Amino acid sequence: MDEDNNRFVDFTSGFGVASVGHAHPAVVQAGQDQLAQLPHAMGDAFPDAQRIRLLEHLAKKTGLKHGILGSSGSDAVEAALKTARLASGRDGILAFEAAYHGLSYGALQVSHYKHSHFKAPFSGQIGNHVSHIPYGTLPAHVRDFGAVIVEPIQGRGGMRTPPLGWLKALREICHRDGAILIFDEIYTGFGRTGDLFAFQHAGVTPDLLCLGKGMAGGYPISVCMGKKEVMEAWGASKGEAIHTQTFLGNPVGCAMALACMEVIDSENLVEKSQKKGQWLENRLKKRGTLRGRGLMRGLEVPDSLALSRGLLERGYIALPAGVQAEVLAIIPPLNVHPDQLAGFCDALEDLL
Repeated sequence: MDEDNNRFVDFTSGFGVASVGHAHPAVVQAGQDQLAQLPHAMGDAFPDAQRIRLLEHLAKKTGLKHGILGSSGSDAVEAALKTARLASGRDGILAFEAAYHGLSYGALQVSHYKHSHFKAPFSGQIGNHVSHIPYGTLPAHVRDFGAVIVEPIQGRGGMRTPPLGWLKALREICHRDGAILIFDEIYTGFGRTGDLFAFQHAGVTPDLLCLGKGMAGGYPISVCMGKKEVMEAWGASKGEAIHTQTFLGNPVGCAMALACMEVIDSENLVEKSQKKGQWLENRLKKRGTLRGRGLMRGLEVPDSLALSRGLLERGYIALPAGVQAEVLAIIPPLNVHPDQLAGFCDALEDLL
């Protein structure tokens, strides 16, 4: 609801954050309870119980045994890039065109989407250790790179899915040449694509996995999970952490993340994401090409900005995506009501 009491249905999920809807009662209650008990703990120095519970739960869900928490997607990406550098001993990074990994300095360098717009003001402070190749193509080798970072489905780049078997082939090349494979699942994670994680659909386990957005249903928290042998490259503590932050593992965020993941499980939202995504595909396939999977979709349209404005006038929030804004992104909460889906499609078809 805005300041004029106009009501809107959010088909962006707050940039993918509101996986279980805005202000889900169970997630809000978990945050309030923790806030009343302990709103802040001292990160690496004195972690509270919620942080330990969250990392144990994430390890169980992902199959990756170690994690570094952060406050944003960029934090998770930067933790992954640092980990890969330590584990591989190589500075070079391979990324992909149209990629979006965040806008802090480390993440900005591996991002590519609208790169001239994002990077131009800071070009004098950006290194030359990152190479980009077209998404969906395979390098002959990655011997010159310590890390390869990729989105299993490109989000801001236009809801683009890679060719069948591409992620597996990329995994094999990285394994052969000793590069660390990083999956950026900040957008795709926690049921968004119809699987709990997109790497499960591909049948590929990365060395490092970046998660955020929908993990806590609205609280700013992220994590880089990794294989034990890769994460151990950090070594034992020598008394001073070389990668940390004041709010790392904030107890309120950890509590809300645990509650959010419980809602995803208890309400079967992964399965519902897959089924609702298929319903969308069946409904809109005559209106154009529908990219993506599950409830991470992009409809190719001639003027996504005009369509976005028209939908807003009808009470629906949806935004353009893609390098040329060539798609209208359709990213509703995983628990979106079927009537809301139908109403959105009615409004969309009327505008088209």
